Amino acid sequence: MTANDRPGRSRIPELSNIPWGGPRAITEYAKVGRALCRDLHGEFLIGSDELYAVLIRSFKGHPVLALMGAPDVRLRARRVVRRLKRAAELQKGAGVELVKFHQQFRKEFIDQLPAIKDKKKPAFNWDDN
Repeated sequence: MTANDRPGRSRIPELSNIPWGGPRAITEYAKVGRALCRDLHGEFLIGSDELYAVLIRSFKGHPVLALMGAPDVRLRARRVVRRLKRAAELQKGAGVELVKFHQQFRKEFIDQLPAIKDKKKPAFNWDDN
């Protein structure tokens, strides 16, 4: 198994397929990235609730596990799930940062430099608004 066969080891196709062709591409990149962050945020929150239930349920009815710490299983499960909830909040923050990324681009380039158009470099179309 190579690094490209494993999930999370390659570029995200939704984002990597957007060519950096102009301001419209940056807007699209920010929108798609924000949507991905929102999806991850929701998935991590739902996953944390499901994981908590699984961890609590795993200790019920097992006599050895009950003797070794079933009373504090809820506390330990909350500690584990708290990390997943933090990951969800970080994804929510990443979505906010993508909005700020787009706003900063507009502020620094579109609003400040409308008269500067370098005709020698057609790789970035400033008129694509």
